[in-house]
Amino acid sequence: MAAEERNIRYQERKRILFFGLPWTFTKYKITDDRITVDTGLLKIEENDCYLYKVQDVKLTATLMERIFGLGTITCYTGDVTDPQLMIVHVKRAKEIKDYLLEASEEARRRRRTLNTLDIGAEDLE
Repeated sequence: MAAEERNIRYQERKRILFFGLPWTFTKYKITDDRITVDTGLLKIEENDCYLYKVQDVKLTATLMERIFGLGTITCYTGDVTDPQLMIVHVKRAKEIKDYLLEASEEARRRRRTLNTLDIGAEDLE
């Protein structure tokens, strides 16, 4: 078993809204240090984002999603390829969102990274 497979925290599939069935070809994998999104059937695309780059997380659930126990998580990241990483129509969305918030903060502490914000202040002369 590879080291990455041992530390998988969550593994979900994107689901369709009709009864929340997993009939799509999108898979989400969240490990201790990254989020991986695998999409496609004929052309497979794998996109990774390190957890320390996740700056904020938002959970949304439409009425249909709530009926079928699903939710959509939006991760606002400092990643170049995906500034807004969407984890769409997954079960246990609140649990995953809470984990992402805590794990991203811990990952920043481990890497000793500093998250700064440009508030647009101009030099005062």
